[in-house]
Amino acid sequence: MRDVLFDLADRVANGETVGVGTVVATFSSAPRPAGAAMLVTQDGTAIGSVSGGCVEAAVYDLARTTGEPVLQRYGVSDDDAFAVGLTCGGIIDIYVEKISASTFPQLAEVVETVRAGEPVAVATVVEHPDRVGRRMVVWPDRRSGTLGSARTDDAVTDDARGLLASGCSGVLRYGPDGQRRGEGMGVFVNSFEPPPRMLVFGAIDFAAAMARLGAFLGYRVTVCDARPVFATRTRFPEADEVVVDWPHRYLEREAAKLDERTVIAVLTHDPKFDVPLLEVALRLKVGYVGAMGSRRAHQDRLRRLRAAGLTEDELSALASPIGLDLGARTPEETAVSIAAEIISLRWRGSGRRLVDLGAPIHH
Repeated sequence: MRDVLFDLADRVANGETVGVGTVVATFSSAPRPAGAAMLVTQDGTAIGSVSGGCVEAAVYDLARTTGEPVLQRYGVSDDDAFAVGLTCGGIIDIYVEKISASTFPQLAEVVETVRAGEPVAVATVVEHPDRVGRRMVVWPDRRSGTLGSARTDDAVTDDARGLLASGCSGVLRYGPDGQRRGEGMGVFVNSFEPPPRMLVFGAIDFAAAMARLGAFLGYRVTVCDARPVFATRTRFPEADEVVVDWPHRYLEREAAKLDERTVIAVLTHDPKFDVPLLEVALRLKVGYVGAMGSRRAHQDRLRRLRAAGLTEDELSALASPIGLDLGARTPEETAVSIAAEIISLRWRGSGRRLVDLGAPIHH
């Protein structure tokens, strides 16, 4: 939903009622994750995607014609699956509704929260005998709206905050009145956590390519270098911020703001910068720490880090030489190689060619 949220808010603010299809659950090799959404505007424009093309037409028609909210499943075992093009072998549940200022009065506040880089979750009843469509917005310290009863609101608030803290979206199941055990109610929680951070150290041409690709992948990108002549906004227009400081000092200050989604790419190529920096980075609980350099430079770096007191467990978290073996030559190709390694580690991919594997495409 994040990729269409601002378009949705603009149209609703102008008095429009918009059809919205949202992926709320996926099974097997479904092409889009929970939270992916497609808008169908009053003039028939389609914005976004729920399946990468497989069931777009069916969801488009449903969003144009449906009045009441509906939960629709598309799967390979259904007769309709092949008719609408879902031949990937997956199953997706898509919730389709009409959104307007009256059906989603908190939308503007949600957008304001997302723009500020703060966490918020939207909980919507997608399965229930008579509460489908009810919505509640949950922040870390408050909530707005109701799902039908205080018991339900309390249970979903606690669980939604747990999903929000982990950056996950999905369907929670309860009894008809929010009982922890039971069936009868499905609540989709769409988490809008702040974007993950990518810290790129070393203001070189490879860093410029990495900043561009990091921004494309949805990271909040920071480029840091101690040399003011190189660390400039002109050289890194795609970065969210450019910092002039010694890398290890900057990372120490930012440590408390980082989480397990954070990516750190050390491209400095200079022991006086990268060794003190890696001493800090490898002791943080972040998602990825990679360092550029040859194998010879890597061995020298390991020797220096061991002398600085880092353990073998801490050193094992270092991806160096950085990236996957793609045969990259240019800064842009190298950035793709690094990004491919980050994605592979995040989703536990093998990094091998899919044509050579018999396993499912989507992990």
